[in-house]
Amino acid sequence: MRKRARRVGAAVVAAMAGVCLLAAPAAGDAMGRSGVPQADPAPGGPQRPYEPDVSGPRNVDTLAAEITHDGGTEQGVRVRFDRASHAEPAGPPAAARRFVFLFDASLRFRPDVFPTCARTVIAEQGIGACPRHSLIGRGTSHLYPAGTAQVYAFNTRFPNGARGALVVIPASDTILELTWERVTAPYRRLGYRWALDEILPPTATPPEQRVGTRRFELTWGATRPTSSGAVSFARTTAKPGEELHIGLWSEFVTGQVALPESTATRP
Repeated sequence: MRKRARRVGAAVVAAMAGVCLLAAPAAGDAMGRSGVPQADPAPGGPQRPYEPDVSGPRNVDTLAAEITHDGGTEQGVRVRFDRASHAEPAGPPAAARRFVFLFDASLRFRPDVFPTCARTVIAEQGIGACPRHSLIGRGTSHLYPAGTAQVYAFNTRFPNGARGALVVIPASDTILELTWERVTAPYRRLGYRWALDEILPPTATPPEQRVGTRRFELTWGATRPTSSGAVSFARTTAKPGEELHIGLWSEFVTGQVALPESTATRP
């Protein structure tokens, strides 16, 4: 597999959201709807430290997406990713290096109008010390072979000015950094616009001994009151009946790249 060379990108701010129904899951290696292998959708983000590929199983990933009203503004929604993974021929899935959450071009996010929480605050004081309304997502990590852990996502701004999110799993003392990125032209042609680029940094455990999750659920979205009324973190410009696309570009320690996608329709 090719080795990625990625530069540190400038700060970007997204503004998006939508309402849609669950679509049939899709699976496979990085073969998008174009029918050809898909390159990195967000190469301008922070660089992950290089690790050589290791031998391991092939992951088979599926993705389901659901977008529901957030109870705030008329266009406000919550965007749910539900990824399932298993290894072929058997055993635990290979661990991930990176996930890129891909959002339909009709979705907009407003990180600029929500409070932020710094990584140092969470690391030193825990998630309870984050400002109110900085929580902009939550979900569940399903461990292999059994067990679950709660997942929280906080709005953040990095020291270099880039906007993004922190995905926190308190049970394992895990804090993952995500940055907002504009997707490249091939992905814009597939109907995407913004992405949250998540890096899973190397650990002391050798990559071939790391175990991936069998399922990972994460819903993005939140509301907060203001003097002029409620504001939604995520909104949609899609009209009822329009189809939306959700994808999850994934890279694993084996060098495998997968691109499961899901299609949903705004009711």
